[in-house]
Amino acid sequence: MKILRFNEGRWGVLEGELVLETDGPGGNPTGRRYDLASVTLLPPATPTKIVCVGRNYREHIREMGHDFGEDLPKEPGLFLKGPNALARPGNPRDPWGTAEPVPYPFFTEELHYEGELAVVVGDRMRHVPPEKALDHVLGYTVAVDITARDVQKKDLQWVRAKSADKFLPLGPWLETDLNPQDTWVRTYVNGTLRQEGHTSQMIFSVAEILSYISTFMTLEPLDVVLTGTPEGVGALRPGDRLEVAVEGVGTLFTLIGPKEERPW
Repeated sequence: MKILRFNEGRWGVLEGELVLETDGPGGNPTGRRYDLASVTLLPPATPTKIVCVGRNYREHIREMGHDFGEDLPKEPGLFLKGPNALARPGNPRDPWGTAEPVPYPFFTEELHYEGELAVVVGDRMRHVPPEKALDHVLGYTVAVDITARDVQKKDLQWVRAKSADKFLPLGPWLETDLNPQDTWVRTYVNGTLRQEGHTSQMIFSVAEILSYISTFMTLEPLDVVLTGTPEGVGALRPGDRLEVAVEGVGTLFTLIGPKEERPW
């Protein structure tokens, strides 16, 4: 089942080309229907927090200059993005006409893409063992972790580098029927394949990540967890068209806006 959020924050499910409105995420139908092409898609989550995993694919660790050899991380490395970072996905029926542009901030010269599988929590999670973690998932979606790489390298924390406004395009919808450890993540920039990784290559599985977070931080319904990016991250330029596809979920379309001027 595909669960989506649209227009003024309504929820619905997708059946073919029709959006059937529901009274909440995965809720009961209201009887109202809309053509998919006519709605404005919104990020399919309203999180209190967005928890992200870094360095969860071996080859991405290497390309970032941190080769652990066989001594891989023993625990997931986490960071946060603020809900202000969420950006609206493009509607697949008119992707480039509806995608919300991601600003190219004045404070960076090295804006990067990181395509990822994202998880949206369905039930409150606290001290949940790995074998039960996926029972608490509402659905899976597609994310682009936009990163100001030069700022990331010099700032004490990653607040500017990861949590600037619109630094997390998310969508287009949630897929409830997915094996998160058996799917492909692919990123295209202006139609050229730049990233390709299989989630079986993750160092920490989705279940392990969710369980680990729940041991010290309560995950609330509609919180978002990003699961790491495969190798192939790289630079973006103003005007770039970005597509991230997760097999079995869908494709997230987003645009990079013009370079911003310093506000004062």
